[in-house]
Amino acid sequence: MKAGLFALGQSMMGSLRDLAPIVLVIAFFQLAVLQQPVPDLIGLLTGLICVVAGLTFFIYGLEMGLFPIGESMAHAFARKGSVFWLMVFAFSLGFGTTVAEPALIAVAAEAATVAANGGMIEATEQAQLSYASGLRYTVAFSVGLAIVLGVLRILKGWSIQYMIIAGYMLVVIMTAFAPREIIGIAYDSGGVTTSTITVPLVTALGVGLASSIEGRNPMIDGFGLIAFASLTPMIFVMAYGMVI
Repeated sequence: MKAGLFALGQSMMGSLRDLAPIVLVIAFFQLAVLQQPVPDLIGLLTGLICVVAGLTFFIYGLEMGLFPIGESMAHAFARKGSVFWLMVFAFSLGFGTTVAEPALIAVAAEAATVAANGGMIEATEQAQLSYASGLRYTVAFSVGLAIVLGVLRILKGWSIQYMIIAGYMLVVIMTAFAPREIIGIAYDSGGVTTSTITVPLVTALGVGLASSIEGRNPMIDGFGLIAFASLTPMIFVMAYGMVI
């Protein structure tokens, strides 16, 4: 119990330390540059306390739950020796976490609204819902394949540099042929997939898997899955734009 409270206190101190630069920048420009009093000081302080508490519990939850379960499952699949089920788990993890990503849901909905206003799709609720769902599932499918590719890289010991270079070369080529309206959405999709839900579990999977395989270095081979998860949505969303 004491150890848990101590760890929680450390997480809170870390959150305060991380948020301090943001608070100082806002305070400096508000008071020294704009020379205006802080509006709704009570509300601002309340919001800051909520942010500190939320960030503290989020980080503490990652360290206590998500990271251990991700690493333990990676160890279990490595001991089991079944590449097929490892690939199924990797795809399911990438797909499931991306579909549930709040940032992707928000971007897909906004993209559907803009597409309707711009005449790309019908200005009906059903058409917008279909467009947003198609975009979400396209990105989720691409991330699932990206995690599978990243796991294969760890198993085979492939060089990540050449794979990433080849991927971005394909992105540049597709950018020249994709509809202009979809390019920005495609580029943003690569960023919104790597957020609060996807990153912790995928990182834990990579590190746990690299730690379980003889001859693999967790620092060298365990990381890099997030790079694939950021790259493949750009390719698949531009392809999605070409099709629709």
